[in-house]
Amino acid sequence: NDPYSGHIFILPGPQPATAPGMPYGSPQQVPGTYQGAGSYGFQAQPMGFPGGFVAPPVQNQPTMDGAIWMPIPPSIPNCPPGLEYLTQIDQILIHQQLELLEIVTGFEENNKYELKNALGQRVYFAAEDTDCLTRNCCGPSRPFTLRIIDNLGREVITLHRPLRCSSCCCPCCLQELEVQAPPGTTVGYVVQNWHVCLPKFTIQDEKRRDILKISGPCVVCRCCEDIHFEVKSLDETCPVGRISKQWTGLVREMFTDTDNFGISFPMDLDVKMKAVMIGACFLI
Repeated sequence: NDPYSGHIFILPGPQPATAPGMPYGSPQQVPGTYQGAGSYGFQAQPMGFPGGFVAPPVQNQPTMDGAIWMPIPPSIPNCPPGLEYLTQIDQILIHQQLELLEIVTGFEENNKYELKNALGQRVYFAAEDTDCLTRNCCGPSRPFTLRIIDNLGREVITLHRPLRCSSCCCPCCLQELEVQAPPGTTVGYVVQNWHVCLPKFTIQDEKRRDILKISGPCVVCRCCEDIHFEVKSLDETCPVGRISKQWTGLVREMFTDTDNFGISFPMDLDVKMKAVMIGACFLI
């Protein structure tokens, strides 16, 4: 308060160098937020700041649905955006969400999944994108598009499965799945191999070259125990990883079609092949 002029001056206080809760420096604008995320029940976590900037989500804080997300890793050269998470983990747990309307009415809805690391932190959120007629007429054999979304709400992996047969009687039209990361850029394929009684698959790169083999048990429906699909080298002599269907309890197995899966792979496996292994799990 200036006693001579009668004017009042307000001096700005000290400003923080970075916004609270930001692990990697100054606020960033979220790139390429997936516009369809809201329709799948996904809650992205950006915090608004003046000037049109958006800070990354606060790390290890629960979202509106109570999920705790894995911390956002820094970008890595030559790594598809959004797959940086996969460089830090050697296993993923996939939990399908229960749909109460589907349980009560039997009316098939779009499936939704949480992908978590070993600490229980959500790595990705996956949601099926198929029309009502296809879901309820084709059942488990239906073609689908599955969109996998990261912490920032970006669609980082897209899985496409065309309508195919899974019977050994039709060896010319067996199951196949394409993996894109990011959407529009193919990083690999999962193709079913003909066998009289065993579920067998091949993981291929973007040029259709065989990379890994997957082999499952003859009986894929067992009571009170997990079912394992072994991931091996091309000559099937060296184990590389495993895809396991977890037993979820008698009531849930009998009255719902929700499944829990676990995927394990080497920490140093190429992130593109890790993404294709995720696609193989959904195909299985």
